[in-house]
Amino acid sequence: MTSDDMRDASMLDLFRLEVDTQAQVMSSGLLAIERTASPEQLEACMRAAHSIKGAARIVGIQAGVDVTHVMEDCFVSAQQGKIQLGPRRIDQLLRGVDLLLRIAASADDQGFWQAGAGRGEIDIFLQGLQDSLAQPDEHGPAPIQETSQETLSATASEPGFDAPRGAAEAHQDHADRMLRVTATHLNQLVGLSGESLVESRWLPSFNTSLLRLKRQHQHAAHSFDLLRDTLRGSDLSELQLNAMRETQQHIDACQKMLAERMAELEAFERRNTSLSRRLYDQALACRMRPFADRVVGYGRMVRDLGRTLGKQVRLDISGESTQVDRDILEQLEAPLVHLLRNALDHGIETPPQRRAAGKAEEGVITLSARHHAGLLQITVSDDGNGIDLEQLRSSVIRRGLVEQATAARLSTSELLNFLLLPGFSMRDTVTEISGRGVGLDVVHDMLKRMRGAIQMFSEPGHGMRFQLQLPLTLSLVRSLLVSIGGEAYAFPLAYVNRTMILDRQQIEMLEGRQHFSFDGRQIGLVAASQILQSGDAPAGEDGIALVVIGNQGQTYGLQVDRLLGEHMLVVQPLDARLGKIKDVAAAALMENGAPVLILDVADMLRSVEKLIAHGHLDKIQNSADNQQVKSSKRVLVVDDSLTVRELERKLLSNRGYAVRVAVDGMDGWNVLRSEPFDLVITDIDMPRMDGIELVTLIKKNPQLKAIPVMIVSYKDRQEDRQRGLEAGADYYLAKASFHDETLLQAVEDLIGEANA
Repeated sequence: MTSDDMRDASMLDLFRLEVDTQAQVMSSGLLAIERTASPEQLEACMRAAHSIKGAARIVGIQAGVDVTHVMEDCFVSAQQGKIQLGPRRIDQLLRGVDLLLRIAASADDQGFWQAGAGRGEIDIFLQGLQDSLAQPDEHGPAPIQETSQETLSATASEPGFDAPRGAAEAHQDHADRMLRVTATHLNQLVGLSGESLVESRWLPSFNTSLLRLKRQHQHAAHSFDLLRDTLRGSDLSELQLNAMRETQQHIDACQKMLAERMAELEAFERRNTSLSRRLYDQALACRMRPFADRVVGYGRMVRDLGRTLGKQVRLDISGESTQVDRDILEQLEAPLVHLLRNALDHGIETPPQRRAAGKAEEGVITLSARHHAGLLQITVSDDGNGIDLEQLRSSVIRRGLVEQATAARLSTSELLNFLLLPGFSMRDTVTEISGRGVGLDVVHDMLKRMRGAIQMFSEPGHGMRFQLQLPLTLSLVRSLLVSIGGEAYAFPLAYVNRTMILDRQQIEMLEGRQHFSFDGRQIGLVAASQILQSGDAPAGEDGIALVVIGNQGQTYGLQVDRLLGEHMLVVQPLDARLGKIKDVAAAALMENGAPVLILDVADMLRSVEKLIAHGHLDKIQNSADNQQVKSSKRVLVVDDSLTVRELERKLLSNRGYAVRVAVDGMDGWNVLRSEPFDLVITDIDMPRMDGIELVTLIKKNPQLKAIPVMIVSYKDRQEDRQRGLEAGADYYLAKASFHDETLLQAVEDLIGEANA
C-alpha cells in the first residue's frame, strides 16, 4: 500500500469517527427538540450537520454532502422560524441520521453502495425532506415507516456507537491520548496484577518466619548468657575469654541486624502491598467504561417503538458516568433492551388510558446505574400500570405451575418470580414484541451467567421496577469458601441461598432420600464430597454444615466439612486445553497463595439430578457412622503440590484412613497444634516452612514428638535421606520410586490398619 493509500485510509477512519460522534449529537438533540423546543439543541444539531458535511467533502463522499446539506436547510429554516420541527420532520431527520451512519459504514466500498443500491434510498430521503420544507407546518404525528422499524434494533447496537463518547473526550483533552489495546491484553494485565496482589500477601508470612527466627536467636542468646554465668569465676584461659567475648559481640550484632532487617521488611511489605493494590486498581480501571457507552441510542429506540405502539414515551437516563467492566457492559445490551421493550409493551399505557387514570399522556421509563454496597446496581422502572397480581396468580394456576390452594398463599415477590420461568408470558396473543414465549427468563439467564441477580417490584396502577445487581467486574468474585474433603473450594455468593448448621435430629427420610425443612419446604440433602468425588465429610456431633443452592424447582442442601467465611477472589480462568471440567467454573488464588477451585453451581445441580436419577445418591453419615469415623486413624498430608496431595489423600481415604491436608509446612504446623493425628506425611521442599523444619518442630514438641512422621520426597540421594532421618523422621520414601501399595504398606507399618 502506498503512502497515499495509507493517508486515504486514515482519512476515511476519521470520517467514520466524525459521523459516529456527530450522529449521536443530532440524535440526542432531535429527541430533546421534540419534547421542548430548544434553540441551543437546534444550534448543536446545525453544527453537527455542518461538521459532517465538511468532513464528507474532504474525503470526497458526495452522498454525505447531499444528505447533510438538505438537513442543514431544515435546521436553518427552523432557526429562522419558517418551519417547526414536529414529529413528522423529526422522523425524517432521524432517518437522515441513520442514512449518514450507513453512508459512513460503506465508505470503504469506493462508493458502490451509494451509487447503486443505496442511491434510491438517498434520493427518496432528499426529495422527502425538500418537499417537507415546502409544505405548511404539520399537525399531529405521522406514522412510522417500516424502514424506521428496521433501524430500531440497529440504533441500539450500532457498532460505531461504542466509540463516540470516548472520541469526543479525546478531542477535548489532547493530553489524554487514546490507544488501541486488545481485550486479551487487558485481561492478561488484570490477571497478572491480581497475581501480584496475591503474592504481596505472602510477605506477612515471611515476616512471621523472621519473628520465629528472632525468638530462636533470643533463646540462643539466653542460653549463652546462662553458660557465661555458669563459667564465671572458673579458671578460663585468655583465649577462652576472648572467644566468649567475640561470641557475645556476634550475638549482639546478629540481634541488631535482624531487628534492622525486620523493620526494613515491614516497611517494604507496606509499600509493596500498597503498590500492588494500586497496580491492580489501575489495571481494573483500564477495563472500565462509562455506562453511557452502552445506552447510546436507547432514547431513540424507546421513542420510535413507542410511536409504533401508539404511545408517547420518554426515556430518562441517570448515572451515565457510572464505570462498568467492559465485559459486563457488552453483555448488558440484551437484558436492558428486553426490559425496555417489556416496559413499553406491558407497562406504559396509551394516551387515552393514561388520561383516564389521571396521568400525563407521556409515559416515562427510567434507566439508572450506580455503585451500591460493592455491586453495580441497574434499575429499569416505568410509571405504567404495573402487574395485575390476581391475573398473574390465575395465569400461574391455569398453566399448572402450582395448585390453587398454594397459589393463594404466595406473596407478591413469590408471584413475581414466576415471570422468570422459561416460556412464561402474560400475553395470550403473539405480536412483534410480546407473546412469543421468550420472556424474562432470558434476562434471568444472562444475569446468572454474569453472577448477577434480579429483583422485581410492582405497584398496580403506578408502575413496575426491575433492579439488577451485578459484580463490579468479572475478574473478582465474592465467594463463600468451604472445606470439602479436606480441600478448600469457593461458591460464588450470587448462587448461595443460605448457609446453616443443621442438627442431625432434623434430617428426615422421604421416599428413601434424606431431607430437611427449609422455609416451609422439604429440601434434599446431598454430600458435596460425593459430587466432587473427594473424601468423606467429617461427622461432627453438633451438626452438619450446609450450603443451600438452587431455585424454586431445584433446591438442595450441600453438606460441607466447614464454612470458612466470605472472601474476595481474583478469578484465574482455567487453561482452555483442559476443556470443561465437571462442576468447576474457574480457579483462584487465596490470600496465602494456595489455589482454590471456584465451583460451577449450575453444573453441580445437574450432577445431583443425575445421581438421583440413577439411584446413586449416598446418605449423610448417621450416628453409627460417626463412631466408625472417629475410630479411623487420622493422617495429616503436608505437600505444596495439589496433585501429590490429592493422590496421597485418595489412596489413604480409600483404605479407610481419615485424611487432612495442608499446603505447606507452616499450614501443617498450625493444623497439628489444633487437631490430633496418628501420622504425618510431609514433603521437604515447600514455601514458608520446609519439611525438615516441620519434622524438627514436631520432634521437639513434648505433646507431638510421639507422632510418627514419614517424609515423601523427590530427593532420593543418601545425604537427603540421612538429613531427614537425623531431623527425626521415622520413614523416608522417594516419590520417584513409590507405588500405591508401597505407600500404604509403609503407613500400615507405622500405625497399623485404619480401624485397628
